[in-house]
Amino acid sequence: MRHLSHWLAAILLLVALPPVALAQTQAFVGAKILPVDGEPIENGALVVVDGKIEAVGPAEDISIPAPATVTELDADTVIMPGIVDTHSHIGDVSGGDRSGPIQPETRAMDSVNVLSSGMKRALSGGITSVNIMPGSGHLISGQTVYLKLREGNATTDLAYRFDDGGIAGGMKMANGTNPMRQPPFPGTRAKSAALVRAAYIKAQEYADKVDNADEGEAPSRDLGMEALAEVLSGKRMVHFHSHRHDDLMTAMRLKEEFGFRMVLHHTSEAYRVAEEIAEADVPVSLILIDSPGGKLEAKNLLARSAPALERAGADVALHTDDWVTDSRYFLRMAGMAIRAGMSREAALEALTIRGAEMLDIADRAGSLTPGKDADFVILSGDPFSVYTRVLETWVEGERRFDLDDEDDRLVAEGGFNALSDDDGNGHIHGHGGRE
Repeated sequence: MRHLSHWLAAILLLVALPPVALAQTQAFVGAKILPVDGEPIENGALVVVDGKIEAVGPAEDISIPAPATVTELDADTVIMPGIVDTHSHIGDVSGGDRSGPIQPETRAMDSVNVLSSGMKRALSGGITSVNIMPGSGHLISGQTVYLKLREGNATTDLAYRFDDGGIAGGMKMANGTNPMRQPPFPGTRAKSAALVRAAYIKAQEYADKVDNADEGEAPSRDLGMEALAEVLSGKRMVHFHSHRHDDLMTAMRLKEEFGFRMVLHHTSEAYRVAEEIAEADVPVSLILIDSPGGKLEAKNLLARSAPALERAGADVALHTDDWVTDSRYFLRMAGMAIRAGMSREAALEALTIRGAEMLDIADRAGSLTPGKDADFVILSGDPFSVYTRVLETWVEGERRFDLDDEDDRLVAEGGFNALSDDDGNGHIHGHGGRE
């Protein structure tokens, strides 16, 4: 009887426990897989469990746990990691105003509209993670925000996080002609650099006072200095807008002088100082365009910067600077880099893992590695062919774009009210989730 009572007690305990949710398992089988962290896999299998990558490899070598939803794909289809865009302005983002050239206290997260159609455009181009930046009309225009394009109605729903739980992002800086105008803005390149130096010296002094203050004697909180102190400590990456070769060298001198981490963005004339960039161990977020124009300092923007940086040994990512390049056509930029002489391997990395490293999110994104988030893109063919279409974009195991969906196709291809938030029929094309 004693043993029977023990069994009855165990059964009653199991009945009383809440039901355990079964793991959601999905498998994508038959496509060519470009994992980035390894060689391409013909007739591959990608297994996703609860939004994380469980396994990647040849289909014949992968055991798919049951129960699972299995999607069979043909051999012409390609699966690659979700694209990481290191520099974008989607979401109606803004930063500093006209009151001064140095405004590190402003935060992009306070201005981003995550229900903007730009988010859906990005997904239709295969982008799953993005660095949304203030503009370049200031020497320091504010804090950027790193977003994962998952479903959500607020910036906090989409934001990556620092280890301390804060909203993750970098610091946008710029030099060259964009920040040069009437006072209080600088009128020369030399004055631009001097103002930046003065700001960082002040930030050093502020950080020193905070670190060495006795209890109750810390300086009054200064949001701008606090943000620059995060740059100086290495917590926050500097994303530096720069075009001309001399401006690139100035940016690298500032990095050397103050010891902050930095990514050079745009770098129109990188091919002129590629060796110097590589020697300084500064990564580059490069933009290539097929219709040069605009400001004079970008007149020497040439696609040959891509292979020049690769040959020099620099880490290279690509970015849209959306609207400069529409997020829907981001893959074309990698094709242009290859046409100029960049290797296919480096071009694929420039869309994925290199950008993830520059945003400090490589532990979660940038390659199809078991344990990382299940962010991936299903393509109709070779990612570098102009004939290839993005068929589906998945974020953390959830399908966020589907070319077969009528609303999604409208965003991808255009048409009446395709990029408006409301098409008049109750459909919100830019919405963070499906209706």
